[in-house]
Amino acid sequence: MSTGWIKPLAIIGGSTAVTVAALTGAILQGQSGSDSLAGTEMTTGVTITPTKAPAGVPTPVAEPSIKGPAPLPPEEQGLPG
Repeated sequence: MSTGWIKPLAIIGGSTAVTVAALTGAILQGQSGSDSLAGTEMTTGVTITPTKAPAGVPTPVAEPSIKGPAPLPPEEQGLPG
């Protein structure tokens, strides 16, 4: 086997090993105790008090401060006269 084939084979082999390890970890993590936790209700200790939504819009509608076209800056106005 020539040395030109060693680097690509090492890259492919390393990538395969990393992929297999990641998939194995994901599969094992997904199966750990998922059946025992599915039927229990989780409690966080937070009290939720239902409130009524406000009837009106609390903020006014935005309006532009300049009506019509804005004036050009001095460097864009051109020569006087």
